[in-house]
Amino acid sequence: MIRVVVADDHHLVREGIVTLLNRSGEIEVVGEASDGAAALALVAQAAPDVLVLDLTMPGVDGLEVLRRLSASASTVSTVILSVHAESALVQEVLAAGARGFVPKAAVTEELILAIRAARHGASYLSPAASAALLQPVAPRPSEPAVGLSQREREVLAHVAAGLTSRAIAAELGLSVKTVERHRSNLMAKLGVGNVVDLLRTAIRLQLIDIDRG
Repeated sequence: MIRVVVADDHHLVREGIVTLLNRSGEIEVVGEASDGAAALALVAQAAPDVLVLDLTMPGVDGLEVLRRLSASASTVSTVILSVHAESALVQEVLAAGARGFVPKAAVTEELILAIRAARHGASYLSPAASAALLQPVAPRPSEPAVGLSQREREVLAHVAAGLTSRAIAAELGLSVKTVERHRSNLMAKLGVGNVVDLLRTAIRLQLIDIDRG
């Protein structure tokens, strides 16, 4: 069972999330918090595998919770659950150490996928959260040249859009094996080991465009 703490200041929302997760058959909710301070205390006390964290909470907000957990070298993986999914916000929570980002409007299965991925040290971004990360652009002059091929930039843009390797293959007319090779090459060139770190680095180097409009 995946041990989860749910932190959300809206009682009905939190209650609904807890009920749905407990019904999944693979998740056990071991604690609930209505504010950031309580969430931090619960993580320390219950030692969950995953923290499902709302961003907008009274007192210590979700982003500050995330930053404090990262600074403390906590082993809990955090999935952000938020009403908002603006690109700048997604970028900020990824930089702060979140393993996943799921809008509250998403179906339950999407949240379960994010929790499952986070439990195993992987990452999950909902299509809505990554939709703004589409347009490849040149790196900043102050940054070293990464040397991506045009095809690698295309694959990177589609990864940022939340597409699977199979979907990218269909979009670009490639085999799944070729797409996986391009993904591996991208990670090697950018010196990262997972998709979230790939997107963080690509954002920093401006290899993908963040829509702030």
